[in-house]
Amino acid sequence: MAQQDQEAAAARRPSRRLFLSATAGAAVPLALTGPARASAPRPAPRATRPLYIGTYTSSGGPGIDIAAHDPATGALTRTSALSLADPSFLAASGSGLLYAVNEYRDSVTALTVPGGPRVLNSANTGGSGPCHLVVHATGGHLLTANYGSGSVAVHALAADGRLGARTDLVQHTGSGPDPDRQRGPHAHMVLNDPAGAFVLAVDLGTDTLYTYRLDTRTGRLAAVSQARTRPGAGPRHAVFHPSGRYLYTADELGDSLTVCRYDPGTGRVTPGAVLPTVAAGSGGTTRNYPAEIVLSPDAAHLYVSNRGHDSIARFALDQDAGRPTLLDTVPAGGSTPRHIALAPGGDWLFAANQTSGTVTVFARDRTSGRLTPTGPPYPVKAAACVLPA
Repeated sequence: MAQQDQEAAAARRPSRRLFLSATAGAAVPLALTGPARASAPRPAPRATRPLYIGTYTSSGGPGIDIAAHDPATGALTRTSALSLADPSFLAASGSGLLYAVNEYRDSVTALTVPGGPRVLNSANTGGSGPCHLVVHATGGHLLTANYGSGSVAVHALAADGRLGARTDLVQHTGSGPDPDRQRGPHAHMVLNDPAGAFVLAVDLGTDTLYTYRLDTRTGRLAAVSQARTRPGAGPRHAVFHPSGRYLYTADELGDSLTVCRYDPGTGRVTPGAVLPTVAAGSGGTTRNYPAEIVLSPDAAHLYVSNRGHDSIARFALDQDAGRPTLLDTVPAGGSTPRHIALAPGGDWLFAANQTSGTVTVFARDRTSGRLTPTGPPYPVKAAACVLPA
């Protein structure tokens, strides 16, 4: 029991969950116009897209903050919020559904989107500290990574998106060399491969990438293979190249990016080159913890958020060899960029800055991949995740 208590404490230590003490207010912009001419038609309102922002309510966040994103200017305008306990990660389903982890409630929640997000139901994950989730490629199951207990849960999904019974719970075992963060397994992400044939789990505590196959009839995971990254790397999140030949991991503890080869026929991962996410000599004295990693729609550029350095790294990708080259880093516009995401089409990048309680919007040049901040960051307390629709 003492070992479990120590593991639970490590899962919530400040190096991973930086809690906030100051509140952040937000003013809703007002459009000011002069007298209208009788002969002049009113301009049609610009179409906006919703941006869902998951926050830590245990640190004062509103739950799920919902903003309207103007794709012409990049501006965010608050529209509403949904009170939900610690929705630190969100995932969408194409059928108008959202799923959220409730990190400190050890549960997940299903929501319907049309007409404004509304809770359908919640379910326990069977583990502690759920921090990431994904809908399986076939759409019939939800998979959740439990960070605290180092396990992967599977829930069946009903036709209307509600969570059904938990059909499986796979427990990882092992440890790593970091005495504070790797005394046991810590599953940090679960994702589908590009073909939808395999499921991969990224475990920070054991420096391991696990490959599974999901039986869609029973909802159970079958182990396929394991790949160990370098000791102490602490892989956190990963992204596939659309070719299915490469997988890239953001290594939280190793302050690095690892390039892996992937065999789409067998699901086998082979870790390879390790690259820095900050240029040599520019890191300063603060330890850096890479967090999220995303790939542009054309697979020409890769982006990694750096916590500590508080920046977004931009890499160019060699389309034949799949090898990234670090081009530059840009300030995140806030402190502790825990999560980044690209808007559909790839013209905008959003950064959730957890400690400063802000979301920065960057315009992205499609040719060069260069990021340019659009204006003052959008204030939202304890921002943990951004999900553009």
